[in-house]
Amino acid sequence: MHKGYSTKKLIQRFGTYTKLRSRQDTSNCQDPNPAETLTDRLNTLLNSSGTGYVLSLCPNQQYLIEAPLLFASPDQEISTAGYPTGDDRAILVVNGPIFNGTGHTTAVDGTCATCSGVKLRNIQINGSRAGAPPTGGGANIEFGGPNSDQLIEYVHSWDPRSWSCLHVAEGTLNCNNATVQNNDIGPCGSSAFQEWADGISMSCNNSLVQNNMINNPTDGGVVLFGAPGTLVRNNTIWVETQTLLGGINMVDYDPYNGDYTGTVVTNNTIIGGFSTDTPRADETKGADSHDAIIKIGIAIGPRTWFADEYGDNVSTSGTVLNNQFTGAFSYAIAMSSAVNFTVENNILIGNTSFLGAIGPNCSTNETMPSPSAFIIDQNNVQSSTTQFDFQPISDGDGLTCVMPPAGGDFWPFGGNPGSSSQSPPASVPKPASPNSSSHSASLTAGQKAGIAVGVIVGFLFVVVAAWFIRRHALQRLRSRRAYGPSLRI
Repeated sequence: MHKGYSTKKLIQRFGTYTKLRSRQDTSNCQDPNPAETLTDRLNTLLNSSGTGYVLSLCPNQQYLIEAPLLFASPDQEISTAGYPTGDDRAILVVNGPIFNGTGHTTAVDGTCATCSGVKLRNIQINGSRAGAPPTGGGANIEFGGPNSDQLIEYVHSWDPRSWSCLHVAEGTLNCNNATVQNNDIGPCGSSAFQEWADGISMSCNNSLVQNNMINNPTDGGVVLFGAPGTLVRNNTIWVETQTLLGGINMVDYDPYNGDYTGTVVTNNTIIGGFSTDTPRADETKGADSHDAIIKIGIAIGPRTWFADEYGDNVSTSGTVLNNQFTGAFSYAIAMSSAVNFTVENNILIGNTSFLGAIGPNCSTNETMPSPSAFIIDQNNVQSSTTQFDFQPISDGDGLTCVMPPAGGDFWPFGGNPGSSSQSPPASVPKPASPNSSSHSASLTAGQKAGIAVGVIVGFLFVVVAAWFIRRHALQRLRSRRAYGPSLRI
């Protein structure tokens, strides 16, 4: 029993007792063998089992699928039996054919017209690009579409064949209230030109992206395609062996015409590359054997990314607050072609470096701003509230064309854990595990009442304890007076 929850509350949260008990039951999981019929068997179960069906995969098993697994009805779920959160989660391996640059790229698809409420939980997805060029097609995970209330949590997705590790699509701008939380994402894509891939690509209204660990993405760590009303909080994005174009991107004009109204990016930690050298006395910087940087920690406005491709179009009405940056960047925040944005209280922590130079894909007639923490092109940023330490620049177009230096002692020393780790290379605040998919960071009335009761009980305990301690002390003092100074207390 969870402390602080009644049986009734637990049932409200998780369902019936039978469902609770089944969370640890692995006897009904689907066998990955025979492999030649696997994809058809799993899709038949999803297609024929109706609303609320749970497709349970076996722990410590790989499932070599030849085509996407297709959700078919509301509130269906794909998960590992017992809901593990580590390497014992079942692995879906994207294993279908590729021909002439197209083919099988998606492991799980939740975009059907009747896919509201579907859930992908506690599994792993290996996109199996394995160093090949990108394949045209969808992301490892394709969710969203004309649906609401979808959930992706405790999923490890990496090495997509195509453009993203996880994509939640907008439908006809009617996707609503998707939750993407507590996932470990990456690596995604390659640093090679146009072989990049996103970590999380979000295009669904009023959604929640929180508590995700996104390691070595190469295009965008979290890309917001407008997604009005979406909250992005408490995520950690970091690079070790690859260069990332943008940590969190608010640059795409399509599909919402640049509308970021109600989209809030807050309390995220974005970590650039660190030196792989061993520091000697008094050294603050060294070389990085991977030359890894994040070009733009948070990019705001289409011109930062696409130069003049979208003309005078702008990103509007987003909020960027209380994010922190450490490691090597070209720019921590770059802001251009934006209207009615609020960008405040974003800070540098630990050791940072700002580096980069004009690359081969930069326009010859452009002057790139010198690498620095916070830059703003005031020629095309209007009606916005920004923090005091932004440095004005004359041209904020196409900033991702900058390149890191090839070697040299320019990278800060820090806590790089090595390329095999999924732990971030800096100490970051550990996010609290959410009790629901609510977007509100405030406490509910029940939680506030519980805290109040706890404070009262704690106060009464202290009062009673103090009374007993005082009573005991007085008794010992009386004994001391009765028996004289030879008695020690």
